[in-house]
Amino acid sequence: MKHLNKLFVAALLATGLTAQAQNEDNPWAVSFGVNAVSNRFGSASKFEDQFSKYFKAGEHWNILPSVSYINVSRHIGDGFSFGVTGSVNKIDKWVSRDAATNTYTVTDPGDLTYYAVDGIIKYGFLQKSWFNPYVHVGGGYTWIDEQGNGTVNGGLGINFWFSEHVGLTVQSTYKHTFEDQADANVQRHIQHFAGLTFRFGGKDTDKDGIYDKYDECPDVAGPKEFNGCPDTDGDGIIDKNDSCPDVPGLKEFNGCPDTDGDGIPDKDDACPDVAGLKEFNGCPDTDKDGIADKDDKCPTVAGPKENGGCPWPDTDNDGVLDKDDLCPNVPGTKANRGCPEVTEDVMKKLNEYGKTILFNSGKASFKAETIPVLNSMLAIFKEYPQAQFSIEGHTDSDGSDKLNQTLSENRAAAVKGFLVENGIVADRLTSRGYGESKPIASNKTAKGKALNRRVEVKLIKTE
Repeated sequence: MKHLNKLFVAALLATGLTAQAQNEDNPWAVSFGVNAVSNRFGSASKFEDQFSKYFKAGEHWNILPSVSYINVSRHIGDGFSFGVTGSVNKIDKWVSRDAATNTYTVTDPGDLTYYAVDGIIKYGFLQKSWFNPYVHVGGGYTWIDEQGNGTVNGGLGINFWFSEHVGLTVQSTYKHTFEDQADANVQRHIQHFAGLTFRFGGKDTDKDGIYDKYDECPDVAGPKEFNGCPDTDGDGIIDKNDSCPDVPGLKEFNGCPDTDGDGIPDKDDACPDVAGLKEFNGCPDTDKDGIADKDDKCPTVAGPKENGGCPWPDTDNDGVLDKDDLCPNVPGTKANRGCPEVTEDVMKKLNEYGKTILFNSGKASFKAETIPVLNSMLAIFKEYPQAQFSIEGHTDSDGSDKLNQTLSENRAAAVKGFLVENGIVADRLTSRGYGESKPIASNKTAKGKALNRRVEVKLIKTE
């Protein structure tokens, strides 16, 4: 037994070194347990005697009641694996044959230590099953005490896998020496093994129980049914293919929900809680005016986009929409773009006022009593905000023509100036003077002259 410690230190060292080389789907395995040795096979001369009393363990088998073997192996592909086995035993049953009588005796040879180192190649069947039989061949060296021989080995074995990593292994190995049995240091013999096997070495980065080589998402834990990829929202679509991985959705939308069922996924739906139209990004258009309800100020009444989806108002109810009505607060005619038409009666009233405008003698300044008249004219001008007028000044014949012309122009301009200062747009008004050239009465009488000193208002027609 003096070599037992050395053997096991070497075997454990080999285990420690090889365990660092994990790079495939559990390519490494370590087995340890008990072994049994019998030389009955080598002592027998006849084939039928070689296997007689095969199971007489108490008579022929040498068994060390402790862990007595260790095997380290590596899968090399296609059902094949290569391993090294170290084993020890104590020989206390030695079978000898008497050639003369062909009888067998079992003796105790004393304190003989059996130990061996063997390399084996295995080929396994039913690789995916819990029941995994195999055949093996190999060779090694076996010692009994200080004497040893090389052997060629072969045999059968079975792995019974309790789980993916742990199993029970039983194996029988025939060890053949080519030397004559009488000269051999170690006879041909059979060695049985029974022990636990641990497989390891598979890489599972995300610890989800699926090895990286089979894991489509090796860095993120996921279930087996999705090949190791997670499905965070549980919608049956793995996160890497799910456009909405945190919210359950539909396959046709790459895992995104469609809450309102309008065929537009919520992520692209501007109105995810209300069914709508694709052209409006999932929003409805209740009044069908081409404006989505969310942008429509009048969602139930059709209206133009320019007015926020509301119909144009007609404040003055004159049939001209406010947008086209130049006088939206005063009823008018379509022909005058919503503004009231200036009638003959209006013009007559303006000119009656014009005749009563009083100027200081020889000047373009107004007498105080004329201001109410001008305000009355101003009110009429404001009623027709789009109408254009001509303010015309006239004089009597007193004085020179040149002086009268200038005076008439200045007086017409004075009336225009009053109107502009009080809110009438200047572009609506023109002013001009005619001097004494257009009298409406005789300048020979005081009454006639008074009538000729006047301001007339004329409507300017526009297309």
